[in-house]
Amino acid sequence: MQAREILEKLRHGQSLSEAEIYWFAEELAQGGVSDAQAGAFAMAICQTGLSQEARVQLTHAMRESGETLHWSFDGPVLDKHSTGGVGDCTSLILAPALAACGAYVPMISGRGLGHTGGTLDKLEAIPGYRTQISVDDLQDIVGDIGCAIVGATGDIAPADRRLYAVRDVTGTVGSLDLIVASILSKKLACGPEALVLDVKTGTGAVLKDDTAARELADALVKTAQASGTMTTALISDMNQPLANAAGNALEVIEAMHVLTGAASGSALHRLCLELGGEVLALGGIAADAKDGAGRIAAAIRTGEAAEIFGRMIARLGGPRDFVEHWRDRLPAAQIQRDLFPTGAGYVAWIDTRALGDAVVALGGGRVQDKDRIDARVGLSGLARLGDYVDADRPLMTIHAAREEDADRVTSALISAFRLRERPEPAGPLIRERIAQ
Repeated sequence: MQAREILEKLRHGQSLSEAEIYWFAEELAQGGVSDAQAGAFAMAICQTGLSQEARVQLTHAMRESGETLHWSFDGPVLDKHSTGGVGDCTSLILAPALAACGAYVPMISGRGLGHTGGTLDKLEAIPGYRTQISVDDLQDIVGDIGCAIVGATGDIAPADRRLYAVRDVTGTVGSLDLIVASILSKKLACGPEALVLDVKTGTGAVLKDDTAARELADALVKTAQASGTMTTALISDMNQPLANAAGNALEVIEAMHVLTGAASGSALHRLCLELGGEVLALGGIAADAKDGAGRIAAAIRTGEAAEIFGRMIARLGGPRDFVEHWRDRLPAAQIQRDLFPTGAGYVAWIDTRALGDAVVALGGGRVQDKDRIDARVGLSGLARLGDYVDADRPLMTIHAAREEDADRVTSALISAFRLRERPEPAGPLIRERIAQ
């Protein structure tokens, strides 16, 4: 085969054969096609789209361009993926909670880029925590403890890694077909029997529009199900940060509040119950999602989830007493400043994206892959929709490395909130459930 012929077919709107799709994915992984050809491939798919059958084939081809993991445990292998938002640290809670319920969770996670935070960056706020380990170590830790949250090795879906880098510079990141193949090729390579997807919508989501979020959720579920992985997607609200903080160490604190029972009933806690309930039901551990949510709640309430989280941290190089002394183990910013509104009233609207951008500006996120992260910085005590704020009740606390850093984001943060004289109810946390 030749890349030129495949690109010609795509340019004329012709369907590719399964063999052609697999060949191109393999050449992406092995460097057999140029960046120009990879960019042309991405642009053609972005413009003409793929059929559902071809989308499944592309996902499989990218998954099989590298190593695929296989497991032999006495319980189901489960996983979760989120499309990204602000203050979303559910993975830190959900992985150990699922393990406490009898599941095995080899959770391959990513880093933050742009306004959305990354799970690996949050975990690396814990001193000593290692996110890069061998597949053998991953199997040992998951088999022993029940879960591990780590980064992908270079052998997982290398075709996607190559194509994503090209998409980023060719303006094709927004292609539905390429998003689905990118997400699922990596997740399915890790061999889950069941998967729950958290697709965000709202001012802090990558997809702010409900219709676009629904289309993505539907495409993800259909493709994953066609690949043999039981999957459900929940469309969840991102019109305000999920947790009451944004920033790496600060979100670990939020996760610990849930795991230790101090944040029962919070939005973060409730979403973990919903996501966990769905995937436990899909994996056959729970009778249904309601039963599964109850099991997740019990794992948190009894402290089993926190105990497993602590064991996971210790096995991956972090402090052995983290769960007992996490307040002393996490780094803190030198500058901590309350930010008050210019007026008074009830929070009626939040530009959640602006909050994420402010964390990046403080040094807590990346604009480019190689940017260094300051785990200490961020925002805490964030006012939520419906909260009353005034000269005595702040919008948030800014955590910064320097006074001038806090000064630089103050105006944008104040502008991110709109106040009204009367409170208005926030929308539902779960907008919709998508299942095959």
